[in-house]
Amino acid sequence: MTTIDLTPLYRNSIGFDRMGSLLDHALRSQKDSTGFPPYDIETMGDDRYAITLAVAGFDDEELDIQVENGVLRVRGKKADDSEEKSYLYRGIANRSFERKFNLADHIEVTGANLKNGLLTIRLVKEIPEAMKPRSIAIASAGATLEHKEKKADKAA
Repeated sequence: MTTIDLTPLYRNSIGFDRMGSLLDHALRSQKDSTGFPPYDIETMGDDRYAITLAVAGFDDEELDIQVENGVLRVRGKKADDSEEKSYLYRGIANRSFERKFNLADHIEVTGANLKNGLLTIRLVKEIPEAMKPRSIAIASAGATLEHKEKKADKAA
């Protein structure tokens, strides 16, 4: 198994502690993955994404989408088909599945639709106001921060 040393990243980055475990999990799950159902991840703009899964043969009642602790989980469970059928060849996968996608912070699922056997899940990155860049005033020597704030309030 491949081991990745992330020490250089930790030297000048804060808050990426989870990155090592995410990479480790991704490398492990890639080996275990069956590749079903196939999927695409599309960038729809700066802060919008779409995941499209090929789920031919599944009705929307047989699909379940959940988000929990930063993980998007898509499950498909085929209803029991009591009708006996005889096949010469069976190439259409008719089995249950589960796909998981790790979501970055502030990625929200905004909706999903099923059309022509393709399940499309829409996502958007919504950064809270408190997380957006803002300018920080620097107090000069001898001036207190409260004094500068009062000046700024008077000027506004």
